[in-house]
Amino acid sequence: MSAQQTIKVMLDTNVLISAVYNPGSTTFQAFRKASEPPYVLVLCGQVIDEMRRIFNRKFPTKIQAMERFLSIAHYDLVTLTAEDAPSEDEPYIRDVNDRPILRSALKAGVEILVTGDKDFLESSVKKPNIVTPSQFIQLSS
Repeated sequence: MSAQQTIKVMLDTNVLISAVYNPGSTTFQAFRKASEPPYVLVLCGQVIDEMRRIFNRKFPTKIQAMERFLSIAHYDLVTLTAEDAPSEDEPYIRDVNDRPILRSALKAGVEILVTGDKDFLESSVKKPNIVTPSQFIQLSS
């Protein structure tokens, strides 16, 4: 692999929440790996919005840590617009609320989606490659 090639990686909400809440965890290691070359971390507005809603509801004492985490993390942001058509693979994702995340990943050209969500992991979606944080850590770059 040449130094010019990059691999785009998107982290799902559950991975980000765990990484923020548990900096010594496997999910934090996955976040760190996704943030270093040859990887480029990509996040979408849906994941960030969901993360904020969950922290407000479940971890209000950690909101400041989450906002600091987001402010210092290096990532590309992808946002969906009304013109972004659903992908043909979206019906394979059981949870309709997860479908915009898949659509965002495809729009950004993400090659790997890291998640702990069974709706993604048990789907038959082939692109992007959907893996757990542990599987991502074990991938060679």
